[in-house]
Amino acid sequence: MRARVTNGGATKTRKILTTLVAALAFTIAIPAVASAAPSSGWNDWSCKPSANHPEPVVLVHGLGGNATTNWFYHAPKLKNAGYCVYSLTYGGTVLGGQLFGGMASMRKSAVELGAFVDRVRSSTGADKVDIVGHSEGTTMPAYYLKFEGGAEKVKHFVGFGSNFKGTSLNGLSGLAKAVLSLPGLDLLADGVCGACREYLAPSDFLDDLARGGVTVPGPTYTSIVSRHDRVVTPYTSGVLNEPGATDIVLQDRCGVDVSGHLSQAIDPNVTGLILKALDPEGAPAPKCVPFFAPL
Repeated sequence: MRARVTNGGATKTRKILTTLVAALAFTIAIPAVASAAPSSGWNDWSCKPSANHPEPVVLVHGLGGNATTNWFYHAPKLKNAGYCVYSLTYGGTVLGGQLFGGMASMRKSAVELGAFVDRVRSSTGADKVDIVGHSEGTTMPAYYLKFEGGAEKVKHFVGFGSNFKGTSLNGLSGLAKAVLSLPGLDLLADGVCGACREYLAPSDFLDDLARGGVTVPGPTYTSIVSRHDRVVTPYTSGVLNEPGATDIVLQDRCGVDVSGHLSQAIDPNVTGLILKALDPEGAPAPKCVPFFAPL
């Protein structure tokens, strides 16, 4: 039986739609020049990994992001640290194509990621890559590692704004599922944003990811979350709490960091934690700098 939306739900429905597209706001809120800016050395297909950093880094954007907008801050810093760095836009649908990525089913996007990882390995000659992801760029790659053979091809997996258990949409997930289950809207939702439906627990996708644990043997897992996250709610949806995984709450490492969900993509404290996770022995200890961007 399909759930019904009661009368008087218009305001709540508007709140749902606002929350569902919150992850798209990053693409709009950043300066327009970012999407047109040069890649500052990343996605250089002539790059060859150094002895100090033999694994190239693959950057995986979040829901509504793309290969450029999600990475204009962190990518150049990774490149300047000596890594070969690559990013892709995945999961395009009728809603935005290459501009707004990550909208398709995460199962489909995991296959896309696998093909991109193989392209990077072939171009660089590297046996394995490192993956750094934001938001959906943590959920979908976790599926790739577990179900699409990625564990044999990835050394370090680092996520921030992580989400492995879905989101409550600040308490509106039940009504959101009801709206998306209405006749016609269910098929439309899959064609426009299949990932949105997969994020609303319980879902078959999240159940598959959780069954037996999210992590698999092989890669190291580092998950960075913020207590001020208002897109992934509760923020503990990004806490793995599994053997061999390192969970980092930003505010435990840097009490003057008031970073929300989207702003972790431009947070210098997150950059330091990423670099340390990729190179535990060689990277400098992360610095703590005041950062206030609660979006």
